[in-house]
Amino acid sequence: MSNNELRKDIGRLLWIGFEGTHVDAKLRATLEAGDAGGVTLFARNLPTNADGTDVVALRKLNDDLHAAGMASGEKLLISVDQEGGRVQRIKAPAQHYPPMMKAEPGHTAEALAALQALARRMGAELADWGFDIDFAPVLDVHTNPANPIIGDRAFGETPEVVIARALAFAAGLQEAGILPCGKHFPGHGDTATDSHLALPRLDFAMERLRSVELAPFVAAITAQVPMLMTAHVIFACLDDAVPATLSPAVVTGLLRDELGYEGVVISDDLDMRAVADNFSVGEAAVLAIDAGCDVLLLCRSLAHQDEARNALLARASSDSEFRAKIAKSASRVRALAR
Repeated sequence: MSNNELRKDIGRLLWIGFEGTHVDAKLRATLEAGDAGGVTLFARNLPTNADGTDVVALRKLNDDLHAAGMASGEKLLISVDQEGGRVQRIKAPAQHYPPMMKAEPGHTAEALAALQALARRMGAELADWGFDIDFAPVLDVHTNPANPIIGDRAFGETPEVVIARALAFAAGLQEAGILPCGKHFPGHGDTATDSHLALPRLDFAMERLRSVELAPFVAAITAQVPMLMTAHVIFACLDDAVPATLSPAVVTGLLRDELGYEGVVISDDLDMRAVADNFSVGEAAVLAIDAGCDVLLLCRSLAHQDEARNALLARASSDSEFRAKIAKSASRVRALAR
């Protein structure tokens, strides 16, 4: 593999955020060079008018992003967190969606059909505006009332309810042409700490993890949900040293080898303090790929994006096994884009 091929493969693995509401020269150069395989949009990126989000300008932004990506010869994947409730990036004139705990309540056949139809409407809006991926559904089971980050974002308080409701939601998105991404593996529902601000730790036994947290992810794997996002949480029964995102025992040992997941594994944002306060971004990028992640989210800092790219290039240049991991992950991302 040439250095140019290696850089292109690394580009597939880096999914970035940016500032502003248009494609500036720096972002365009990054995308045209193939140095990013995906872009995630946040509220800060949404063009606005008197009615709220200017959806015509938003569609133009996504068209420009896709065109810049295609200049590299590869499809760029554009993602957003559009869950409903407090995590709904695009509001008016988009339909207002309630938090998923309250959306079409229950898990009767009628409730699940209504929830799937809601997700289909949401997906149709996203597809019309040029998105490819929704970072949803949340597969976490809401078991801790003091959880500051999941709460009513979850679909339920038991694994059985989450499985039925979250998979109906994922199916609705796919019917509209939007790729769903289940999150946050192996489960963020019982934490009392927000991983945006600090590194949560869960000390319960493996038996509890299997019976509660893992059950929705096992069901999602069976249903072939194409992407799963990792949690920046330490699960002491699996790895007492590093968060799940950076742990080979969690990503490779549990998710890949034991549960047999073959889809794309994406890290939560490496700029979140759960990781950033404990690891340099270059170190975290290498550890996450070593652990078995395919894609790294770097949503805020341009300097961090460059640092991660350089760290991956340096490690791959001196480590053939790591280089093979990058090539395999890039192949998964290309298959997802197709």
